[in-house]
Amino acid sequence: MNTAARLRNLNRIRRISRLMDSAIRIPGIGFRIGLDPIIGLVPGVGDAIATVVSAYILFLAARFRLPAGVLGWMVFNIALEAVVGAVPLVGDLFDAYYKSNIRNLALLEKHLQVEEPQLEAIDPLNLASVPTE
Repeated sequence: MNTAARLRNLNRIRRISRLMDSAIRIPGIGFRIGLDPIIGLVPGVGDAIATVVSAYILFLAARFRLPAGVLGWMVFNIALEAVVGAVPLVGDLFDAYYKSNIRNLALLEKHLQVEEPQLEAIDPLNLASVPTE
């Protein structure tokens, strides 16, 4: 994959991660949620759909040939959110707080800052742009 394709892939990961975990600001308190905890409210299939989307993000991230340790943490984040998220209501609150996709985006961007300076020349890979609240 050339640099332009890698950057497109990274931006796709960013868009999906933010949509799932931090797209909506709750007025008054400023806390951000995404579609993940909202989809999780659908009994039976909501958490499965959110996990499939997270797995797709992981698939896209794996194209960067991440080391096993980084991929392991990404899988852990997704698995933890899937397991705890399956608990009715409490799991949805956990999904809103834990934000596994944003955590995985931060892991990916931190790795890319070190390993792929050509991407950083085109795109600053600014980790401050990853909203964690």
